[in-house]
Amino acid sequence: MIHISGRGFSYRGRTAVQERGHAMSRTVSPYSDLIVSFCPTGMIPTKPTTPHAPITPAEVIDEACGALEQGVALVHLHAPDEQEKAFETMILGIRGHFPDAIVCVSGSGRSHSSFERRSEILELTGAARPDLASLPMTSLDFPIGTNQNAPEMVMALAERMVARGIKPEVECLDFGMISAANMLISKGLLGEPPYYFSLLLSSGYSVPVTARHLSNMVEDLPQDSLWSAAGTGLFQVPVNTLAVAMGGHCRLWPEGNIYQGLRRTALATKLGLVERVKLLTESFGRPLASSQHARRLLGLGPSASHQLADFDYDERSGQPTHV
Repeated sequence: MIHISGRGFSYRGRTAVQERGHAMSRTVSPYSDLIVSFCPTGMIPTKPTTPHAPITPAEVIDEACGALEQGVALVHLHAPDEQEKAFETMILGIRGHFPDAIVCVSGSGRSHSSFERRSEILELTGAARPDLASLPMTSLDFPIGTNQNAPEMVMALAERMVARGIKPEVECLDFGMISAANMLISKGLLGEPPYYFSLLLSSGYSVPVTARHLSNMVEDLPQDSLWSAAGTGLFQVPVNTLAVAMGGHCRLWPEGNIYQGLRRTALATKLGLVERVKLLTESFGRPLASSQHARRLLGLGPSASHQLADFDYDERSGQPTHV
């Protein structure tokens, strides 16, 4: 029987692409427990925009811990001006409460353009060493500003991450970025599989939000990959739903949409965002992955929190203190 598949004619289960020696295309990944990545804040929300936006390290710690308590496995952190000290404070504060939590730090090029500044967070050691660091594959535009990522910068950051035992969270907003990731993998610059991709749709200058575009992005991912997806603005719910249905994972992104629903009548809160995803997990039979299980899925080692014995945490100031 002949039918149309994702990338060509299929005859008795084999595609024309497969006959040429390529891997079979895929738009649905095998179902596993759902890894939810929660991004408490970013570079856009401020207190005047929404009172729920955490600004200080202490507020970010509180927001992240609240999401982890609800079952989130991974927190994706931004810091004011991407300061190394603020990242250290937040990571130690979170791990003081949730030792197994997976921590990803932002490697954005929107605040700093030099390798020295952007790689500072990769030099954190001991209990403050992150598990993941985001790595945009190319430069990209936003409605305001540009995230500068020259090829030599991306390769240098990737090499530093792998050398420090930090897995890259490969951020892709279009098909060219996936091609760039495949090139880096062929050069051995993204470490060992499984590779972890974060697909971000509808920033205004990225891939638009349609099931066709997301499925095509997933088809282009390398084998041995896990992926999560998020949509900006009102597209956060549709993209989360598609990701759960297609076997991907979810990124909850208050930075991308400060509203809880399509009507924009209520501001988003961590409780509302996580509870909404929990409804999806029940519908599709995909329970939330614990941090420990997510570590196994992502191929991560044990948390660096075993070195927390060297630190104490001041609840009032939100600062780590050496003991």
